[in-house]
Amino acid sequence: MELLENSKRSIFSLLFVILLFNSATGQDFKTTGMAFEESYKYEKEGDFSHAIDQLKAVYDENSYEINLRLGWLNYQAGVFNESISHYQRAVNLKPYAEEAKFGLVLPKAAIGKWDEVVNIYKEILNISPNQTVANYRLGLIFYGREDYEKALQHFKKVVDLYPFSYDALIMLAWTNYRMGKSREALILFQKSLWYFPSDPSALEGLKLLGQSQEKLSE
Repeated sequence: MELLENSKRSIFSLLFVILLFNSATGQDFKTTGMAFEESYKYEKEGDFSHAIDQLKAVYDENSYEINLRLGWLNYQAGVFNESISHYQRAVNLKPYAEEAKFGLVLPKAAIGKWDEVVNIYKEILNISPNQTVANYRLGLIFYGREDYEKALQHFKKVVDLYPFSYDALIMLAWTNYRMGKSREALILFQKSLWYFPSDPSALEGLKLLGQSQEKLSE
């Protein structure tokens, strides 16, 4: 009889703890949701400081979503080191998440950490080799550095996946032109005009190719 009573008390105690936990969890979820809602309201008004304060009030270092959001808001506020800290925390919490890495790129680029930006894009491509945004942006960086061989690889990857996508198409055209591949550049500039008739960039490329061909024929 005493054993039965003890068992009942244990069950009731366990149920009470579960109910308390579920109640607290539900309350925390609601409170956090309200903080997110308020942060969106302040962000829309351009008041990033108060938007940040809403999430700081419910901050949980193990929350991917809160850290991701604080990374974005601090970037918008121009507090780049704080933004990096939160984005990096989000990356650590979800190592396979692309959105956190793309977020981390923003403050890194803003303070001129371009080598680190390159490494982040490479991390994304190690997991998703066909990720078009990372390939395209890496292509732009290498093109700006006049490393046309590497730029070509990344632009070509995007064009292989999206053969009629203007941004990568025109950059692949210019990369071929810079590498002295006139025939390839000519075809790509012409295809760019199919997508964007009277495109100034494509027309400029064709004009330069015409001048180059004239010089060769002299």
